[in-house]
Amino acid sequence: MLDHGDRTEFRTQFVREPSALRHYPALVLNADFRPLSYYPLSLWPWQEAIKAVCLDRVIILAEYDEVVRSQREAIRIPSVVVLKEFVRPQKRVAFTRFNLFLRDEFCCQYCGSKGDLTFDHVVPRSRGGITSWENVVAACAPCNLRKANKPLKDSGLHLRKPARQPSPEEMHAVGRRFPPGHLHESWMDFLYWDAELEA
Repeated sequence: MLDHGDRTEFRTQFVREPSALRHYPALVLNADFRPLSYYPLSLWPWQEAIKAVCLDRVIILAEYDEVVRSQREAIRIPSVVVLKEFVRPQKRVAFTRFNLFLRDEFCCQYCGSKGDLTFDHVVPRSRGGITSWENVVAACAPCNLRKANKPLKDSGLHLRKPARQPSPEEMHAVGRRFPPGHLHESWMDFLYWDAELEA
């Protein structure tokens, strides 16, 4: 089992910048052959993937045609790697702005629009509302201004779904609906292997 430091590294060092996706990122799978994360997709820069191979932490499942050379050998760049040790999933989802937007699928929980998002306290803080999963939702700026510090029932707005704390499994499922702009063909069998097959 990986120690805490290694688990943190495997969870957080994923490629987020679109420009980095053009330079041979490796899809990182847990020892159960599922991606560590769908959003952001668990990708390492090619340098990290090769480092993990040299440290004997991963097994290469697929490779790019491109090669990098050291003084002693030529190595094909990994496109899919699987961890040798299972990384236990987190038991709770951190309450962050990003995770809140992901829970709410990047749309306003009052009108459903997807642009100009901020967040809103369902019970306003001025009326005793707290900043928590159960009281904060993604909201577009117009709805946020319209609601202001009024109670929900007095605002004329209605929540599309109740605000609540998501489970890691729910966040994993939501994240699968937001694939990155670049998906290498060698990743596809591993990204959607547990999807229900059509008859």
